[in-house]
Amino acid sequence: MNKTASIMVLLAGASVLALAGCSKPASDAKAPTAETASGDAAGGYLPDANRKYPERVLWGDEHVHTAWSADAGLAGATLGPEEAVRFARGEELKAASGQMAKLHRALDWVAVTDHSDGMGTINELNVGNPEMMKDPTAKRWYDMMMAGPEQGILAKREAINAQATGTLPKTMMDPKWMVSAWEKTIDIMEKYNQPGKFTAFIAYEWTSNGDEGQNLHRNVIFRDGADKTRATPPLTTFQSMVPGRKGTDPESLWKWLTDWEAKTGGKALAIPHNGNMSNGWMFRETRYDGSPMTADWAAQRARWEPLYEIYQYKGTGEQHPSLAPLDEFADFGIWDTADLNANLKKPGDINTEYWREANKTGLKIQNSLGVNPFKYGAAAGTDTHTGLMTGGEENNFWGKFVQNEPSPNRWNQAYKKEGPNIRRDWSLMAAGITGVWATSNTREAIWDAMKRKETYASSGPRITIRFFGGYDLPADVNAGNIAATGYAKGVPMGGDLKAAPAGKAPTFLVAAQKDPEGANLDRVQIIKGWVDAKGKTHEKIFNIKWGGARQPDASGKLPPVGNTVDLKTATYTNSIGATELVGSFTDPEFDPKARAFYYARAIEIPTPRWTLYDSVKYKVKMDAVVPMVQQERAVTSPIWYDPA
Repeated sequence: MNKTASIMVLLAGASVLALAGCSKPASDAKAPTAETASGDAAGGYLPDANRKYPERVLWGDEHVHTAWSADAGLAGATLGPEEAVRFARGEELKAASGQMAKLHRALDWVAVTDHSDGMGTINELNVGNPEMMKDPTAKRWYDMMMAGPEQGILAKREAINAQATGTLPKTMMDPKWMVSAWEKTIDIMEKYNQPGKFTAFIAYEWTSNGDEGQNLHRNVIFRDGADKTRATPPLTTFQSMVPGRKGTDPESLWKWLTDWEAKTGGKALAIPHNGNMSNGWMFRETRYDGSPMTADWAAQRARWEPLYEIYQYKGTGEQHPSLAPLDEFADFGIWDTADLNANLKKPGDINTEYWREANKTGLKIQNSLGVNPFKYGAAAGTDTHTGLMTGGEENNFWGKFVQNEPSPNRWNQAYKKEGPNIRRDWSLMAAGITGVWATSNTREAIWDAMKRKETYASSGPRITIRFFGGYDLPADVNAGNIAATGYAKGVPMGGDLKAAPAGKAPTFLVAAQKDPEGANLDRVQIIKGWVDAKGKTHEKIFNIKWGGARQPDASGKLPPVGNTVDLKTATYTNSIGATELVGSFTDPEFDPKARAFYYARAIEIPTPRWTLYDSVKYKVKMDAVVPMVQQERAVTSPIWYDPA
């Protein structure tokens, strides 16, 4: 069966996985209020404003930069926040390289997260603001920008290093530039936010670093509109430098968020990302200043950071293959050589950089402190620095910076120097996108779903996944009744299972449906993490359902699904795999005394990577080390089991 035929079969089969999906929040949360919907949504119309629970997933990008971010503007970006929102809604725009760009499918929501550090300064630098020109470093960067893209990229790298080490020119740290840009950003988001049709979040990125530039960045996303977000300008790391240190500490952000909510009555959350570039700092088992973790510190982190960004352009963050040797799909988009400032990793750094490992460590910490600081759900974004968020559209990839926009040689351009090696642009990923189960396409409903972690992360494909856990869930489930059954008798992704009734183990229901415009599914898995009585953490992967007539071998390993990718034409066929996989799982090794989490992962059949599309389009032969084919995937937020 070819790709078109398989899509027709899927549509003709009238799968009701998404439409019948009726969701309520985790058992200890109240359902969000649904605002009146009107008009055609960018991703489809939601006609029922009084639905009890989500009927379909809403797709968006929670990590987008524009020319108003200093590093993006220095590198030649020309599109601002307004253009970024218009692009997310499906408009065609002219990129900085002069080419026309458009999404294949519009998004339902977007969060433009320009850096608070230096927000607006690049606009002033671009026009040669006299006040800035008095500073020799700012003047030199201006001259480099005017000299062309190559010199502009060098200026960008210098500026990133200066920000990370607290050595930016004082004029560029003046908050007055940022205040003006923030006011304009709010106006733009209010202009394009249309409840029921498209959601434009008011947001920013707090660009925190460790002492030497270790990435500790957070995207701050507000539930509210202009009335509350105008009250206080965003926090910058210039305001939160730790005395006696070059770095900044996320504790200062949590305090700022606490004060902001108390002042405004609004709500906000933060999403960390790129722990793989933190050189072990992201999920260390101490506070960031090195002192012992406390219950209050753990509770603050858990309160403000419900989600973690798993997929984006600078690598994946689910799990490192060396930490999960039995996970045959862990080696996917791994960036594991250096931190944000190109400082090489030390032995052991990767142990505290990845999401699955952090969720396991959180269980262990909860046993000792009574609080889990790393109880993270799943999110994904692009981290684009051009305003063009084409995360996951492999044959429509516009790169992270202007230098990565489509061209015959972009695959081999130098991204940055890491020790003795040069990281090339081919290692960039065309990822990712967040799926949210929300009751309406509004700021309030989508934000509430993020807060309760009823979300999942995709490397790009718009795979639909339902995932539920409970003690009275039936084994005979189908796509049409999984949601109604799951919400009535269990909890959805992001939820909590309390102590097990005597003699019972939890059952999990999972249903995954292929992207209607994408590839078939190879398999769907449930991944378990737990901590034993001795405080040692473990993980195990269970294949639940898979496409084709394959059977596991004696060791339980499932044979590969196959590969239909044609390297000469950058095409594939949906003649293998499955359009939909639905199943149940009852943990055969369940220990009612052990804390645990479970999440679902859906894997696609092999498909062309953006590098293969480029190779065919430009007739370019790339080095043998460049990957041309990949198996894209989506992972849900976990369901946690707590024996207490």
